[in-house]
Amino acid sequence: MCGGRFTTYERLEGAPLWVLKRGGLREPFDRSKVVAGVRAATKNRPVTEDQLDALAQDVEDALREVGAEVTSEQVGLAVLERLQDVDEVAYLRFASVYKGFEDVGDFQREVGLLTKTTAPKRKG
Repeated sequence: MCGGRFTTYERLEGAPLWVLKRGGLREPFDRSKVVAGVRAATKNRPVTEDQLDALAQDVEDALREVGAEVTSEQVGLAVLERLQDVDEVAYLRFASVYKGFEDVGDFQREVGLLTKTTAPKRKG
């Protein structure tokens, strides 16, 4: 044995998945763009290539369930939903670009939302 590790992912084949961009342009879904965007957000974070690939595959699978055409907004939201579970710092980085943060208040608001959704419930 070589000791190497291999990962395989099943991909849905068949009808192409289209993304409707904000400017009206329609283009085929490209998993590599999802991976590249998430890779930028996870730079210097403890996230593996396998996690990036799995996240991109989960995003694609979820979008295919929506239909043959999705909006770029749906793509971004699908990435954010999954990235939150992978790394919260990377989530904030991605959200800052995707949502167009303009000042510290935007980050504070998003951290507040993130804290509400991830904080454990207190028994009382």
